[in-house]
Amino acid sequence: MSTAYVVVTLLAGAIAGFSAGSAFLRASWLVQPVADHGIPRSWWPWLGTSKAAGATGLPAGLFVTVIGVTAGIGPMLHFTGAVVTVIRARW
Repeated sequence: MSTAYVVVTLLAGAIAGFSAGSAFLRASWLVQPVADHGIPRSWWPWLGTSKAAGATGLPAGLFVTVIGVTAGIGPMLHFTGAVVTVIRARW
């Protein structure tokens, strides 16, 4: 494994963890845009959970490849949905 691969994976996991924590703590800088885009409050815990799963799965993927691939696909789907939501909201 290259050093860059490990660093990028750990950094992505840390960023996903920060984002998950912000979602669970309902940070105002995160909650306001989510509310403005029309995402129901009932979805917010699920969005935070998906981010938390990526935060734990990405570093675990360094040891178990299948977990890493799955954890990588999850955030991609999450952010694809975010782009679609922003386009749908005509932001």
